[in-house]
Amino acid sequence: MIERYTRAELAEHWSDKRRFETWLAVELAACEAMESEGSVPAGTAEAVRARAAGQLSPERIAEIEATTRHDVIAFLTHVEEVAGEPARWLHLGLTSSDVLDTSLALLCADAGSRLCAGVDALRGALADRAKEHRHTPMIGRSHGIHAEPTTAGLVFARWYAELGRARARLSRATEGVRVGKIAGAVGTYASMSPAIEARALAALGLSPEPCASQVVARDRHAEFLTALSAVGNAVEQIAVGVRHWQRTEVGEAEEGFSAGQKGSSAMPHKKNPILSENLTGLSRLLRSYAGAALENVVLWHERDISHSSVERVILPDATTAADFMLARAAGLVRNLVINPARMRDNLERTGGLYASEAVMLTLVRRGELPRQRAYEIVQRCALAAHRGEGAFFDLLAGDPDVKAHLDKADLERAFDTEHHLRHVDVIFERVFPSGSAGAADGERESKDG
Repeated sequence: MIERYTRAELAEHWSDKRRFETWLAVELAACEAMESEGSVPAGTAEAVRARAAGQLSPERIAEIEATTRHDVIAFLTHVEEVAGEPARWLHLGLTSSDVLDTSLALLCADAGSRLCAGVDALRGALADRAKEHRHTPMIGRSHGIHAEPTTAGLVFARWYAELGRARARLSRATEGVRVGKIAGAVGTYASMSPAIEARALAALGLSPEPCASQVVARDRHAEFLTALSAVGNAVEQIAVGVRHWQRTEVGEAEEGFSAGQKGSSAMPHKKNPILSENLTGLSRLLRSYAGAALENVVLWHERDISHSSVERVILPDATTAADFMLARAAGLVRNLVINPARMRDNLERTGGLYASEAVMLTLVRRGELPRQRAYEIVQRCALAAHRGEGAFFDLLAGDPDVKAHLDKADLERAFDTEHHLRHVDVIFERVFPSGSAGAADGERESKDG
């Protein structure tokens, strides 16, 4: 991922230095497992660890690889350079994919756990704003058109709940990639034993692939990136909401605008939703990475390396972009400027057309009109209000078919926003259960580390 969208922790996480250190950790875990069975001299792994600690040089490995054209052989050659004679016992009975796939599992699982923490931070920001604006009324929209009243808090709560489900999927997918393989050339343990694999992977905190080929099955990585794309979708849901709110004609909320910030090189008055637009774009990237991961699942026979070049790009890039997105989205939510007065103005902008259903149902509940007839009566008045022929309330109050069944007090109750929003606290209790630690929805289904 380019530096612009990379935070320091993920940059270090996917660095060459970290990658080679992880390869060495896998080799040493396998070596120690072999020591326990007596197939490698006791103390070998510790001797290599002591001599190689802090001594691995990505530059030297790249130099060797320029000749060998094989990254794992270049790595092992360099380890022998720095660790000497004990290193000759490394990689005994292993194939390159044993090291590559097992180390990739460690890196992906660690990244997944970091990203789950990032989701938690964003959900914390959303929970705070939801509770702050639990009863801040605004117009709800469908198809971009005014529908019925809702509250700003319910919008934040909905985003919070969606991210809870996204987190649960990411947590499960992270466990799905926490799988390694130390089983030899085509996964048959021809040059070692399943016991060595089990011991080595347990030391690394991984489970074995139940029936490996030469590689760990790639449906695991596809699931991981698909779950990550769903996190991106949830972030984009927030971004699109903010972008609409910030439109001049809407003006219900806007991104924080810092001192000295500029909105346009040409127009000094501009304050643009650049953070939200950026998040929308990065979400598109995450979805594309998921598509590439799905393409990687099908390999020839026991393996080919058509997946390798793809994964060198998509796994670091996707996790790094997601990490950046989650941090940016959390800041966006925390610093979002909410305009309750504008929300109220927009709510009243149509002169109470939002009450059309409430009026229609009141007519039906009187028991004298079929629903479709009531619909036609209310729609007639609503369309007249749209044409500018009067206020909706007045048109209803003066309509003979309405007057035959409802009085002014009935209409006032139907137009009361408190009537529309009387169940807000019930919804909040479902999303933020009393006595819980804040977990909701899918997050309660799966607890990851």
